[in-house]
Amino acid sequence: MVAKINRLNFQFLQKGLYAFCFSVFFAFETFAAPSLLTDDETETFICNIVEPIFKTAGVSYDPHRIHLLNDMTLNAFVSDGNHLFVHTGTLLKASNVNEISGILAHETGHIAGGHIMRQKLKIQDLQTLSAISLIAAGATAVASGRGDAAMAVALGSHGSLLNSMMAYQMSEERNADESAVKYLKALGQSAAGLKNFMKTIQKNNRLSGYEENPYFRTHPMSMERMSFFEKAVKDNGGKTTSPLDENFKFIQAKLSAFLLPVERTLLKYPLKDKSDEAKYAHAIVDFRQKKYDKANRLMDELIAKQPQNPYFYQLKGQFLFENGKTDEALAAYHKSLSLKPSSGETTLLYAECALEAKNNAPYLQDVINLLNKLQIENESSHAWELLAKAYHQKGLKAESLYASAKYSVMIDNIETAKKQIKQARELNPSESLKLKLSDLENELKQEKD
Repeated sequence: MVAKINRLNFQFLQKGLYAFCFSVFFAFETFAAPSLLTDDETETFICNIVEPIFKTAGVSYDPHRIHLLNDMTLNAFVSDGNHLFVHTGTLLKASNVNEISGILAHETGHIAGGHIMRQKLKIQDLQTLSAISLIAAGATAVASGRGDAAMAVALGSHGSLLNSMMAYQMSEERNADESAVKYLKALGQSAAGLKNFMKTIQKNNRLSGYEENPYFRTHPMSMERMSFFEKAVKDNGGKTTSPLDENFKFIQAKLSAFLLPVERTLLKYPLKDKSDEAKYAHAIVDFRQKKYDKANRLMDELIAKQPQNPYFYQLKGQFLFENGKTDEALAAYHKSLSLKPSSGETTLLYAECALEAKNNAPYLQDVINLLNKLQIENESSHAWELLAKAYHQKGLKAESLYASAKYSVMIDNIETAKKQIKQARELNPSESLKLKLSDLENELKQEKD
């Protein structure tokens, strides 16, 4: 469900987002963590594009390291640990799947080329040189007695260092371009999408007032790079269409309807548009305007056409749940899970809904089983929070305290976790739970050491 911000542990983000963010990092030395969105339909779409590219490049693939960012700018980038981030603006402004494939192949080139680590080392070197320039500026001030001379030394050095960083980045951009074209060719895909998307970035930068100066852009463009793309399109051939093109229409409709103002969504998908993707957008617009019955009728029409689409049932479940129709929502979520049992997002939504139901006793064990399975596949703090509630409602207080302690650890509330572990022990837990509590205690001790 795209309207919810994903509850994730942001520790990996605190290490820094390197690729394509260097000009911001180096010039301003701060970076605001972007908001991560969770939407299984969109994330699965991205993964279906990324997985064959990663395989071709020899890069290890983990779907849990593919992330969607609520940012309307044209961008995608990678960070430590092969995490790949795609801006919602990139998905909304791309013309087709071939463009998305091209830009993600480019990002894969950064990963395969080891650019993240090398750029980190480059930044460290430049930071050392920057410190030396400040010392030199101080010496100038002492020797001359003039603060303006010292400022000139400091600013001149900083500008030189920034230009050095951006020139270094440009060489890696060219390297990523070459890798992307190679991956696309191996997969029988055209480089036309990559060329067109880079042109779109270039056009948007100009409209925003940027000059054709690669030192002040996170995606430096040049005539040399554009000529390279033109040649690759002619020489390599490949398809510009994709089996995912129809899916992409629904992805764009969904993102538009959830993230853009209603007026803009209806300009893109006017009410007279009777296509299925327009109907998808209209249903979400009706939901946002609290026209729940109308939204559900539209979803029923879509389900009648695509009865095996798990995302339609998931969205219908959301509409019903937020309209207070918990039992009907549970049925929709259950159907969605039966069609796609691996969906962590639907599992969490189903659990939230079940725990809010008036007569939820029949659902509790199912919720506990599903959440425990989810924790093995992709541990999250929110799942532990829901498990704590499920165990409590089932009358399993020690298990509830253990789940609460795990949740406390994941949100870095260590002292509360220690108290919850102690309370769980006082309830005479089972032997298996005692082992889990001991493991958690040892984990906390090791972290402290």
